[in-house]
Amino acid sequence: MEHIAGLTGKRPDDYDVDGFMERLQARTPGEPEFHQAVHEVLGCVFPVVKHVAAYREAAIIERLVEPDRVIAVRVVWLDDEGCVRVNRAWRVQFNNALGPYKGGLRFHPSVDLGQLKFLGFEQTLKDALTGLPIGGAKGGADFDPKGKSDAEVMRFCQALMTELFHYIGPDVDVPAGDIGVGEREIGYLFGQYKRLQDRFDGALTGKSTLFGGSVGRVEATGHGCVSFLAQMLEEHGKVLEGKRVAVSGAGNVSLHAAEKLLEQNAKVVTLSDTSGFVHAPKGLDEDQLDTIRERKAVGDSLSDIADGLDLKFEADARPWGVDCEIALPCATQNELERDDARKLAKAGCVAVAEGANMPTTPGAVDVLRDAGVLFAPGKAANAGGVAVSALEMSQNALGLPWSRERVERRLQEVMSAIHDRCVEHGRRDDGTIDYVRGANVAAFRRVADAMVAQGIV
Repeated sequence: MEHIAGLTGKRPDDYDVDGFMERLQARTPGEPEFHQAVHEVLGCVFPVVKHVAAYREAAIIERLVEPDRVIAVRVVWLDDEGCVRVNRAWRVQFNNALGPYKGGLRFHPSVDLGQLKFLGFEQTLKDALTGLPIGGAKGGADFDPKGKSDAEVMRFCQALMTELFHYIGPDVDVPAGDIGVGEREIGYLFGQYKRLQDRFDGALTGKSTLFGGSVGRVEATGHGCVSFLAQMLEEHGKVLEGKRVAVSGAGNVSLHAAEKLLEQNAKVVTLSDTSGFVHAPKGLDEDQLDTIRERKAVGDSLSDIADGLDLKFEADARPWGVDCEIALPCATQNELERDDARKLAKAGCVAVAEGANMPTTPGAVDVLRDAGVLFAPGKAANAGGVAVSALEMSQNALGLPWSRERVERRLQEVMSAIHDRCVEHGRRDDGTIDYVRGANVAAFRRVADAMVAQGIV
C-alpha cells in the first residue's frame, strides 16, 4: 500500500512517536503548543494504532493531526474616534467525524494560529470524550476587549461575523465563548449572524437565556471540574470534604470551581492572576469569594483586592508552593512546571485536576505521576463547559429551554461518563489508573472509529 498521508515517509505500521513528531515539527514550524499536545496524545495512542490494522491502513494519525480547514480573515472596524483598526482572526475547523465542529472563540492579543491549532486538536478529543455528537474546532482573534467601549466591541464582533457567517451554522460549526468572549460578545456576534442569514437558529452557544441560551453554561466548566475531581478521589477511597485546595486563576473557571469547592466543604486556599496570588490558609469564605468576583468583574487585580479582605498577597508568584492537598490549575497553558510539581508532591498533594487547557507541562506531569499524585487532564476534567454548550444546541434544536435542574443533572451524567471512560481505558495491570492515557485512548478510539467508518474523506 502506498502511504498517501505524506507525514511519515514510511509505511504506516513502521512509524514511531519520535520520528512522527520530527516530521510534524518540520511541516508546522513555530507551533510549540500544538506539538506538545500532539506528542502527549501520540505517546498514549500509538500502542493502540499498532494493534488495529484499520487505523494504520486509513492513516488515522496522519489525518487527525491535520485540521479539516483553517479560515483566516482580516477584520476591519472603526473605533470610537473614527479611526480604522485592523485585526487578524482565524477559525480552525479541526475534525467533524462525530458531529458539527464545536469549540470556543478567544479574543486576546496573544492569539495566533499555532495556539488555535493546539486548542482545536485538544477540543476534538475533549468533545469526543463527552460522548455527545460534536466535532472539534477553535477560533479567535488578536483583539483585546479590555479597555474597549461596548460600541467598539460591538463593531468588532459585527465585522468578524461578516467574515465568518459563511462558514458556521447549527449543522456545520457552532462557536462558543472563551477567554475574552462572554455573553456580551456572543450576543453581538449572534445579532450580526441573524441579520446576515435572516434566520434564527443555534449557530452559536453561550447566548443569553433571553434568546436561546442555556442556564448553567457560565458555571459549567468550573463545576464540572470539581465534579470530576470528586469522582476521581472517590475512585481511590478519598474525599473532597475538608481538603485544602490551591486554585490558580481568578476568571470564570477558577471562581466557579472555587464556588463548587465551598459547596463541597473543601477549603479554597488560593486564587491568582497576573499580579500574583492571594493566600487564605484557613480557606476563603463565601463573602470573600463574592467580593473577589465583584471586584474582578470591574477590572481590579488581586493585589488591589487582598488588603481589603485581610488576605496575604504574594506578588509575581504562582500558588503552587503553599500547603495544600489538591491543586486546580485553572489559569492558562503551561503554568504548572516541573519545579512546581515537586513542591506540590513534597507538600503532600494527593490530586491535581486541570481546569484550564494544558496548564501542566509534560515534565510536571511526569513528576506527579512518579510521586503517585492523581492527575486529571484538562480534556477530561474541564469538559463541562462544552458539554453544556452541546446541551444548549439540543435545546435550540428542540425549541425548548431546559430547567436548571435538568441541565445540572445532564452535566453530572456527562462528567460521570467521562470519568468511567478514563478508568476503563486507563487502568494499568497493577490496578492503578493513568487518567491521561485513559482520556486520550477513549477519545481517540471514538474519533478514529468514526473516521474509519466514513471512508477516506
